[in-house]
Formats: sequence, C-alpha cells, structure tokens
Amino acid sequence: MTAFRKPQIALTSKAAPFAIRAERAADVAMREALLDACFGENRHDRTCQRLRDGRAPAAGLALSAVREGTLVGTVRLWNVSAGGRPALVLGPLAVDPACRELGIGAALMQQALAAARARGHDAVILLGDAPYYARFGFSAEKTGALLLPGPFERDRLLAIEFQGGSLDGAAGMIVPTGAALAKRRSVRALQARAA
Repeated sequence: MTAFRKPQIALTSKAAPFAIRAERAADVAMREALLDACFGENRHDRTCQRLRDGRAPAAGLALSAVREGTLVGTVRLWNVSAGGRPALVLGPLAVDPACRELGIGAALMQQALAAARARGHDAVILLGDAPYYARFGFSAEKTGALLLPGPFERDRLLAIEFQGGSLDGAAGMIVPTGAALAKRRSVRALQARAA
C-alpha cells in the first residue's frame, strides 16, 4: 500500500515528494528515533502509551512516510474497547520537524482514517489538539463519559465515527484489546527502551 502524495507547497530543491506505505520491520529503529525526537525520551510515560504497551498495532494500520529513502513520518492505530464499544486509538502521529511544512501529517491522517474505514472499523479516538484534528472530523462530542488509564485533559480526548452512533452512550475506561506482541518482540522493545 504505497501512495504518493503531492506536497501542499511548491517544490524547491530542498523539498521532495514523499510516499506513504505500510510500516516495515526495517522502519522500527528510525520510527523510535523519530518519536523520541518529536515527543522526548519520556514519551513512554504518557497516558496513551498504556493502551499500546505490549500490543501490536491494528492489522494494516501502521503507516510510514518516506522521503528520499528516510522515514519522516509515522502513524499507528490500536484496537481498544471504549466503554465496551469497539474502536481504534490513533497515535502517535509524528513528522520529522524538518518536514513539517510538506503536508506529511495531514496525508498520514487521511490515509490512516481511510484505511481504518476500509477495514470496517466504526470509530477512531485520539488524545490531541482539537483545532488541528477538527479538520479531519474529530470532536469531543462523544468522548465526555470516556476515561483513559492515567491523567489527561478532557478537552483533548477526541473521536470520529465512521458509522453514526457507534459511540453513542460510550462510557467508562478505554482499554486495549489488540493482539499481544510476541514475547520475543516485547523483550526487544523493553531492551530498546532501556538503551
């Protein structure tokens, strides 16, 4: 699944097109370095990380943006139960700071949401800035009674429904439901964090 995106700015000698494709095993080290650069090495302590620890991303919903052979963006979605309703949690979404004006983040979001919808998922939840994510259809309208396993700012818990009413009445804790990582991969992830 590779899609070429036309940047939202005029190309110059310093700007090159990028491709969005399914995440590959070879992307892991670059993805982790990008996430550390964007969110800091303490990113593993964040509330939404509790929904990802020891879990694999939802099938087919881990995407990488590549520019001139280098990973410059990433997004992943994870299976959860949102107060008993099946949903996905999106995150983290990260773009190399040197490439932030190329439209990579928006392209990753659009492709991730389209892939989630095509795979039959009903809703996506995220923790993020409402003004940024509103343009993709996210709002706090259906998340007021949902909780995360740690501290969070209520106005940053946002959702989009692909099937109207899929989050109606959703209340309670958002918990992970996705496949567990293979034990070998979990050990490797812990070692990478300790390094």
